[in-house]
Amino acid sequence: MKRNLDREYSMIVKDIMDNEEFKKMAYIEHHNSNRMNHLIKVSYYSYVIAKKLKLKYKEVARAGLLHDFYFGRTVDHDKFKEKFKLYTHNHPKEALENAKKYFDINALEEDIIISHMFPIDIKIPKYFESWVVSGVDKVVATYEFYKKASKKLKYAANLGLILLFNAIK
Repeated sequence: MKRNLDREYSMIVKDIMDNEEFKKMAYIEHHNSNRMNHLIKVSYYSYVIAKKLKLKYKEVARAGLLHDFYFGRTVDHDKFKEKFKLYTHNHPKEALENAKKYFDINALEEDIIISHMFPIDIKIPKYFESWVVSGVDKVVATYEFYKKASKKLKYAANLGLILLFNAIK
């Protein structure tokens, strides 16, 4: 990822990345990695898109980094259906509360954080910048889920081939 080479991006998010509470995101499992990696990907890719579209890219970078700034674990995928609704409605609120607690954020950043789960959640984004972060979040999360699932699919496919070859013998 080129974010290490993008000095402007690094300066925009420096106070967030240096925050001790935010650093804890690196220790929370999220999809196939940790929450910190997910947040950085969503933030940076959203920043690049917003900058190209001449949107408020600074707010996009900051709110993208804070959109999942909560301390709960991700949904246990074995109990996914039970917890999905609770997760989709609660974690944006928790992330917004934490963002307000530790950082000065404006109305645009608030909207990006609270509406990032649309259309899964009913909070419709008010700003184009919010739509960008929400969309990038879906793409990044889909990739992360695919990456995790692909390992299991490869294992299942290999097991299936072994069983098939043994049955043919």
